[in-house]
Amino acid sequence: MSSEHTTELNPLNIAILTISDTRGPDEDSSGQFLEDSVLAAGHRLISRRILPDDVYLVRAAMSSWIAEPDVHAVIITGGTGFHERDSTPEAVAPLLDKIIEGFGEEFRRLSASEIGTSTIQSRAFGGLANHTAIFCLPGSTGACRTGWNGILSTQLDSRHSPCNFSDLVCRKPERAVERLQQVIGKHALR
Repeated sequence: MSSEHTTELNPLNIAILTISDTRGPDEDSSGQFLEDSVLAAGHRLISRRILPDDVYLVRAAMSSWIAEPDVHAVIITGGTGFHERDSTPEAVAPLLDKIIEGFGEEFRRLSASEIGTSTIQSRAFGGLANHTAIFCLPGSTGACRTGWNGILSTQLDSRHSPCNFSDLVCRKPERAVERLQQVIGKHALR
């Protein structure tokens, strides 16, 4: 895909992960909001999971999605606060190749108008890993609404100018083919 913006959406494959020790599928209103929003925007939901707030379970799921060429973006909800069990940043940050500094900053700026200074207790953040965009939001449905409507709906839309993450994450299949060729080449030399 070129860096030129088109009038047609280039739909992304998006995975959603809810981090919660207490929510099941019926109680996951945040994950449901994100799923509905992703689909309404014309993207494809490739996977949706709920995991307890456990660093190693989260890392395992994220590592699998990051390595998968068909996953362009992951949106995580939950585990970004300061409670004892909140560990999404600790689980995900070590997997990132680059931090998207502006994501957390913009999320907190937007949410300040809704929750005032309590926004400083959000450790929302974003990053890139293996051409996968990763966005970590607080667990409330209101926070997911703020993050989606205020940032993600445009930054995951290939038509948004002057820039968006669509071009970066859509290069992933090319990278996977290159990596596979490297692995095959190494094995052929043995």
